[in-house]
Amino acid sequence: MKPDGKLANCIDSKDFIITAEYLPRASTEPSVNEAVVKALNSKIKAVNVADNPNGIVSSSLAGSVTLSCSGIEPVYQIVTRDRNRIALQSDLLGAASLGIKNVLCLSGYHQTLTDCPQSANVYDIDSIQLIAAVTQMRDEGVLLDGTKIEGDFAMLVGAVANPYLKPLELNVLRLVKKVEAGASFIQTQAVFDVKGFGEWMAMARSEGIAERTAILAGVLALNNAEEAERLCEKHTDFNIPVEIIARIKKAGDPEGQRKEGLAIAAEIIKEIRTIEGVRGVHIISGGYETTVPELITASGL
Repeated sequence: MKPDGKLANCIDSKDFIITAEYLPRASTEPSVNEAVVKALNSKIKAVNVADNPNGIVSSSLAGSVTLSCSGIEPVYQIVTRDRNRIALQSDLLGAASLGIKNVLCLSGYHQTLTDCPQSANVYDIDSIQLIAAVTQMRDEGVLLDGTKIEGDFAMLVGAVANPYLKPLELNVLRLVKKVEAGASFIQTQAVFDVKGFGEWMAMARSEGIAERTAILAGVLALNNAEEAERLCEKHTDFNIPVEIIARIKKAGDPEGQRKEGLAIAAEIIKEIRTIEGVRGVHIISGGYETTVPELITASGL
């Protein structure tokens, strides 16, 4: 079945795409409040709902349904770290039955990089195999074991990529495999080194990837220098140049540092838009969803 959500239609139309992130909380109270809904409704085609990225929070499926009921098209995130192929397919069927139209397939950070390092992982299949499974469920209407799916299953499938992993040739080879498995859009890790991102994009173009999938560059507005240093220490995939950290430190007090981080993110978006093959940006909120409209305005989006 052909995906028919807002994000799918935007990809087909070749428009510049803006997506954003909603980070659920460890709470049973409705965390998608009016301010969050207002912030994420401005010029944004779809909103990712994170799947326990750094520890235990309310489920991505619950958050996706809540956003959908608020008039926002969600991107349901699902990681292979915590589920085997039985649970993955079951959750996907449930999401489709609840009207979810988009799914982002990830392996997920290893549990030792989260707040639950003592937990066991699963990794029955990896993200590329999950992309292929969702594509099979949509295009052939069957589960991995051949069981026929009753009813509609029309998920748009997305994946993530880290432009800074080396060697670049193997990095892009993995990207090619994700696209060949069925990924219709790619959201990257946060871009801070625009030159390095441009080199990755050049190789993606040379492999024909930019023509076959919608590449959305991830952008994160840092709140302060301490956050930047903590991210670099905990996650090696956050390639934040020392010049950026120094610039934020120089901004002084907390509000000054927040505004400087926002200004840097806006500058990065403007530079990204000049790179051939980039179809849009994915604004990584880090849980600060109400700052998303500020960044959209500051960057001229």
